[in-house]
Amino acid sequence: MLSTYGLKILIALAIIVIGRWVAAAIRKAVRKALLKKKVDETVVNFSCSIAYVSLMAFIVVAALGQLGVQTSSIVAILGASALAIGLALQGSLSNLSAGVILMVTRPFKIGDYIEAGGDSVVVELISLLATTLKTVDNKKIIVPNSKLIGGSITNYTAEEIRRIDLTVGVSYDSNLKTVRDILMDEIVKDHRVLKDPAPFVGVVEMAESSVNLVVRPWVKT
Repeated sequence: MLSTYGLKILIALAIIVIGRWVAAAIRKAVRKALLKKKVDETVVNFSCSIAYVSLMAFIVVAALGQLGVQTSSIVAILGASALAIGLALQGSLSNLSAGVILMVTRPFKIGDYIEAGGDSVVVELISLLATTLKTVDNKKIIVPNSKLIGGSITNYTAEEIRRIDLTVGVSYDSNLKTVRDILMDEIVKDHRVLKDPAPFVGVVEMAESSVNLVVRPWVKT
């Protein structure tokens, strides 16, 4: 009887020792894979911790089961506790998961000029729960990540070059060819305007009191 129980203790200890080694190896592999994909360091540490703790919980339950402990009740308690915590922190967990998605998918990075929720802003800080933005009139906005990721995001600095659209209205008695030539001359004189793609000037609208021309130069972001 004693020898049998002693054997169970040895097996339980072996499960914990080997399981801990396996969990550490998996944590290391997850970290290496995420860093290779250039995932944010905060997300890497968070993901590795979650993976390690989850694996160790499973290993401990397996070891206790080897000792004859009724693991079904332990699993039920852990599940109920996780559910209670999840319900209590529903909003925070939603922001947390959204923060992880933002850091993994990287729709924008710090310093990018974006449009989100109808505001044109510069990204100042990206954390797991919220993102700090600064408006063009120097106001700071802290947006929960779940709200930010739930809407559309326009990133103006994601590409190396971008097109600027300007509308110029002239009277109906103006010589449109002359106006177009003047606008084009002024555009090509600006060193910031790229030659390729070539700028464009043309009539876009016959408005009630003016003829509207669109000026479309390409510039570096």
